[in-house]
This record gives sequence, C-alpha cells and structure tokens, in this order.
Amino acid sequence: MMLRRLPETLVNQIAAGEVVERPAAAVKELVENAVDAGATRVDVVIHDGGQSLISVTDDGHGMSSEELMLAIERHATSKLPDDDLIRVQFLGFRGEALPSIGAVSRLEITSRRPDDDSAWMIRVEGGKVDAPVPAAYSRGTRVEVRDLFFATPARLKFLKTPRTEQNHVTEAIKRLAMAHSGIGFTLSDGSRKVLDFPPVTGDLFEARLGRLSAIMGRDFAGNSLLIDAEREGIHLGGYAGLPTLNRGNAALQFLFVNNRPVNDRMLYGALRGAYRDFLASDRYPLVALFLGLPADLVDVNVHPAKTEVRFQDQGLVRGLIVGAIKHALAEAGHRASTTVSDMALGSIRPGGFPLGGRSRGVRTPYPASLSPSRIPTGLHEQNTGYHAPLPALDQVPTAQTFVDTDAEQIGPAPEDHPLGAARGQLHETYIVAQTPDGIVIVDQHAAHERLVEERIKNDMAEQGVKRQGLLIPEVVELDESACHRLISRADELAELGLVIEAFGEGAVMVRETPALLGEVNVQGLLNDLADDLAESDEAIALRERIGDVCATMACHGSVRAGRRLNADEMNALLREMEATPHSGQCSHGRPTYVELKLADIEKLFGRR
Repeated sequence: MMLRRLPETLVNQIAAGEVVERPAAAVKELVENAVDAGATRVDVVIHDGGQSLISVTDDGHGMSSEELMLAIERHATSKLPDDDLIRVQFLGFRGEALPSIGAVSRLEITSRRPDDDSAWMIRVEGGKVDAPVPAAYSRGTRVEVRDLFFATPARLKFLKTPRTEQNHVTEAIKRLAMAHSGIGFTLSDGSRKVLDFPPVTGDLFEARLGRLSAIMGRDFAGNSLLIDAEREGIHLGGYAGLPTLNRGNAALQFLFVNNRPVNDRMLYGALRGAYRDFLASDRYPLVALFLGLPADLVDVNVHPAKTEVRFQDQGLVRGLIVGAIKHALAEAGHRASTTVSDMALGSIRPGGFPLGGRSRGVRTPYPASLSPSRIPTGLHEQNTGYHAPLPALDQVPTAQTFVDTDAEQIGPAPEDHPLGAARGQLHETYIVAQTPDGIVIVDQHAAHERLVEERIKNDMAEQGVKRQGLLIPEVVELDESACHRLISRADELAELGLVIEAFGEGAVMVRETPALLGEVNVQGLLNDLADDLAESDEAIALRERIGDVCATMACHGSVRAGRRLNADEMNALLREMEATPHSGQCSHGRPTYVELKLADIEKLFGRR
C-alpha cells in the first residue's frame, strides 16, 4: 500500500468527528460564534433534536462576502489577531466549526454588516462550496444546518432519540446563557419555545443571579451565597448553595473559566474539597462559579470541544476555590436553606398539598362525594363560623388563674435570639423553640455533633486538642488490616487527641481520647475511623481531611437522641448553634433544625 494524501472533503469529515459529535456540539459552536460577534440576542430553532434542522440567528456585526468565503475554510478565523494561541480572548478560535459542520450537512449562511447595502449568502453541501450570492436580510447572521450527518450515515446510528438530543442542546444553551447574562437567548423546537432568557441588565452580580435563578430555580437564588474573592490576579465570582440545598448528582454544578463553560476534573475536585466537611460523599451542592484570570495563565487549547483547560498553577486555583467557598459558608453561620422548611410543611400538610390551594396536575384532596362543587350550600359559612374566635375572648377571665413557676424560668424571650427560646423536648430527641414569628425544631444529636466537630477543629488549629487519659487503657480488637491502617496514622491521630499504640496482632490499645468527647464508645470509634481510612487515599494526610475524622469523633461524643435535657441545656445548645459556623447542617448535609413561620402554620389550620 502506498502513502497518499486524503481528499479535502474526507479530511473535513474526519475533523468534524472531533468537533461535531452530536447536534448539541454544532449548536454550541454556532452560538459561541454569535456571542463572539457581539450579539445582544441569539435565537435557536431545532427540528428532530437538531438532526433535520439547526437554525441560529443573531444580531451581531455580520460578515462580508469575502469573509463568508473564508469562514467555511479550515483554520480561517478572526479570533486570533496576533496569532498567539496562549492568549485566547474568544470562545471560538480554531476556525474548525463551520467547515466541519459543512462537511457533514447542508449548510447555509446568510449575513449582513450594518453598513452594507445588502446581505450575502453562501451554501455548503457535504463539503462542496457554492459562490456567495446577494440575499435579503437584516443586520446580523443566520446559520442553517440541515440534514446533519447526511454525508456520514454511520454517525447517524450513534445519535439518540430526538428528545434526548434536544435535552443536550438545551443544556449547551443554558451553560452559555449563564455566562452571558447580558445576551438574550431563545430555543424553539419549531412548535414551542423551550427556553426564553431575556437579557438581564444592572449590577453584574444581580444580573448573574437573575439569570442563574431562571436556569437553576428560585430555590437556588434564595439559598445561595455570594462568592467574590481574588488572589494573585485570579478572580472567583458566582454563587454557591448552602450545604442543605443538595442533590444526588452533579447536574447543577456549573463552572466557567473566562466565561467559557468547562468540564474540568480539578475544579470539580476543588468543589468536593470545599464541601467535604458538610456533605456526604453521595450528595452534591448546587454551584455556579466563574473564574477569571489572565489568558496566559490558562491553556484552553487542550481539546477540540474546548471544555477542558489546563492551569499554569493548579494549586493556586484550587486553593482559591476551596478557601472562598469555606469562607462564605463560615459567614453564613447557622443558616440552613429555606427548602428544609418547605419540605417539612409538604410532609405534614394534609395530602401533601402545597399551601395556597390546588396545583395543576395534583390530585384533589377531597373525595368525590365531597368535592367543592357538591358541598351543600351554607356549609362553608357554618364551618367558618365554627372556627371563628369566641366572643369576649379578650376579656379578663373570671376563673382563678394558676401560674406555673417552672415555666417562667424556661428561658429568655424568643425575640432575643435568632433560634428563639426552648419551650420543650419531644421524644427526648427534638428541641422545640419559639421565635418571634414561628417555631424552630432542632435535632439535638445532629446539632451537637456539628458543634463538637467545630470545637475539635478549632482546638487543633489553635493549641491542639486537649486529651484525657483513660484510668485503665482500653484494648480494642480489630482485623489486622484495620489495625495497620490505624497504627500507620497514630501520630496524626494523636494530634486529634486520640493516642493509640499497637497491642500485638489484631489489637490496638487506646491510652487517651479527646477531652471534648467525654465518655465515648472506644470500640465503635476505632471501628468507624478504620472504615474511614479504608475509603480514603493513603497518601492524603488526616490534616487535609480533618473534617471527615472530626465528624466521626463528634458523632461518638455528641448528645444522643433519647437523652432528656433540661431548659438550661436546651437553651445553651441553641445559643452555641447561633455562635458556631456551619451549625445549620450536620457533616452529611442534613439539616440540624427546621424553622416554620407562624404564617405557614396558620395556613395549615385554615387561619389564612
């Protein structure tokens, strides 16, 4: 076999396989071109998930007939003015998208510059280019891609259903819309609008949050923390959700580098590190972070899809992300997301119905025989009168009044503190407190677990964890691998207040434990610590994952469910929660308390 040069059309089809993996990839490239062209509005229309038609229309600066000819040539671009691949300033920069799309579809581009007398149109079909011709069109550019992959039928076999491909297109546009809140975006499937994001004006952070709430939901807007940090010329902005606002997957984690949506493992690893102390390993926070840095400090020329990047100083970037998020979470104090109380109300509401009446698609709470249309006339009025306050209720009672002297000592006035005053304990597990405008229910074990964990971390950071010696050292039998894991970390565990040493094969002797834990089940503690170490990388120092170890220790040293607390103990717990950062959630991202507003409680009983 002899070496030969491949035909240009085949070369373009090979390149298209890297750039245009599916319709969503073509949409992403075309929308990025529109953004780079200075558009203020981008309208996308797709049919059959983008397979039969993709239309992208923008009001950008447009192109001349000469530029149209260059646009469909490989590696022709206006986005590298100084030929410097290190300092890339635009979303697109390779000059591969349009020729690659034209090689596998029927491509038509119509464009007009603001000062030109007419527009120009060019067609490309399976890599064959027609000469530009005059056309009627207003300012901007319209790109139509028909019969995607008709020139490479094998590629069609790998496409999913039109609904699945449309979902991928939707996600691609959402990511670009999040990064460019000043641009309006729409997506239509030909019969209805799937997305409609009007341009958002005003302050950068307010505009960005407005666009994020439209995409990620109102819960995120109301339960996220502003991130605004800078270190050595690198700026990190955006919003990070409270730990109690989490999901079972990473679908609502969005990362951008210089307004470019990226999918970088190091950045996602930094997110896990920032939330390590507050979420279980199978839960994911909601975040949208925007990293801005000089172009020569990041390489975006890693992959044709342009979703992977490389940083000159990865440690600096990772430290900035972890530090900024942890600082924001600490500033949030004991705050927990409002979705916690919403879920609680949904659970106790009769039939699980939202407040304020029926919702579309929700089954009626009334049986058929008692639907509103069949309730006898006057029954509603009688029911309302029955629930009305009794007359003269505000008059001084004539019967003898008894005062519970113990109740007067139960705690301070509720308006004095955010978490209110303790009013009782239910099932020796939950503390009920009264606030000025509602009630707070606290899980005493989860709350105290967080408090103990924070105390251990603070002690270790300041002067070291205080230890208490056991009068009689306790010997704990474990399997040999667990013993080895613990003994190999003995020095690090000693810094955390736990002093152990080997005691023959398959046993560990415990001489000292952290004083904060008080009486502790040493056997259970060592078993849990050994399991934690088995799941972690042996090369990672315990100091780097101090939150995991402290959480395990705190769980064994916290107030247990089932222990009766007096009023002073309950109020002391509430006050410490108010003064301790992160006390709104335990180490697994579960809430430590639920707050119910009086207005919502009144709605439950039909008073509003």
